[in-house]
Amino acid sequence: MSTDKPAGKKPARVAAKSAAKPAKAARPAPKGGAGGRPAVAKGAKSRHRSNRAWIDRHVNDPYVQAATRHGYRSRAAYKLAEIDQKDRLLRPGITVVDLGAAPGSWTQVVVERLRIGAGPAPGGRPPARVIALDILPMDPIPGVEIIQGDFRDEAVAARLAAALKGEPVDLVLSDMAPNLSGIGAADAARSAHLWELALEFALAHCKPDGALLIKVFQGSGYSQFVEQLKRRFVRVAVRKPPSSRQESAETYLLAQGRKPE
Repeated sequence: MSTDKPAGKKPARVAAKSAAKPAKAARPAPKGGAGGRPAVAKGAKSRHRSNRAWIDRHVNDPYVQAATRHGYRSRAAYKLAEIDQKDRLLRPGITVVDLGAAPGSWTQVVVERLRIGAGPAPGGRPPARVIALDILPMDPIPGVEIIQGDFRDEAVAARLAAALKGEPVDLVLSDMAPNLSGIGAADAARSAHLWELALEFALAHCKPDGALLIKVFQGSGYSQFVEQLKRRFVRVAVRKPPSSRQESAETYLLAQGRKPE
């Protein structure tokens, strides 16, 4: 917030050479708003109101309140839970890689639904596994292997390969989003770049009948990316779970069954 300070000390009187009583110097009017109050830029007021509205909405959001009650690290947990309720992605014995996992709410849902750490999967299947990757640090979750770093880096890729033990992946999750700059074209390009990275990762690591669930934003590059998925996967569906705010451009794409090269 920018302010202008009121004027300083009262100007000194100047002695008059004539016999007449010298006139009192006029005090400069205070700068700023009425009554000398500091002026506040309109833009700052607007940002303050916008921030206040966001905080109020966040605090009163039923999904935020539910996440707090249930111990989820963010409201995003319900987005995955609602999509899985419809599509049954989280099945016993599968291997899941969660890209951009921090702070870990999606990973928490995976652990719950796959009963990670609860023993062998039903039907003699091997136990389910989940690996969480992010360039940001993430607090531990029991039963989860967390790898911090950029999955394009050789060292990180080597750690992932060791964790997978040469086995392909059943499901790749990506809730990644870039840090937004407010510049539309730049933000769209950053988002599209993350979509491409997630797709490349899925194509490199998924089983032929594997799946990719990825967060995208409708707008520049969206239609082209949908078409790209359709060229590489048998089934591509759009998902907008109830917990995703309706006014948001955020949506999710579910791609299943890789097409032959």
